[in-house]
Amino acid sequence: MSTELPPYFFRIRENGAFVFRVDTENRMRRIEMDQIAAVNIRNGEIKPHGDRDLTPEDLAAIADWMRERNETLAQRQIDDILRTVDHLNLTAHWAQTKATDEQLEQISDSLLLAMHDLRSVLTRKKADRLLASQGGAAADDSDD
Repeated sequence: MSTELPPYFFRIRENGAFVFRVDTENRMRRIEMDQIAAVNIRNGEIKPHGDRDLTPEDLAAIADWMRERNETLAQRQIDDILRTVDHLNLTAHWAQTKATDEQLEQISDSLLLAMHDLRSVLTRKKADRLLASQGGAAADDSDD
């Protein structure tokens, strides 16, 4: 563990964080954490805690944290989706090799509906992307 603590601590919550300024420069050398703000990552709102005025350094640290947090959440979301692909493959193998008729009866309808919904969304989004890319190419061709 490092001997020097960071100047800020972000207590993560579902939609953001509470921001604390970390202080060890007191006579007892105790760690003191003073809440300075609440951050909403979804809408980018930064609310100073109480009557506080946030310094430019506070705001810069919060902005950096928000950017890094959004990157982390985006990476986790993709990882979750890739795990879902793995689970679908494992589920197909289980259904083909190990599942009993009773087990298949229990899960088939809900799984088929969820997969149909996913397929519909993915197919529509892919078609939209193809049309957009063809539209851009057609617009480029019309300039000749």
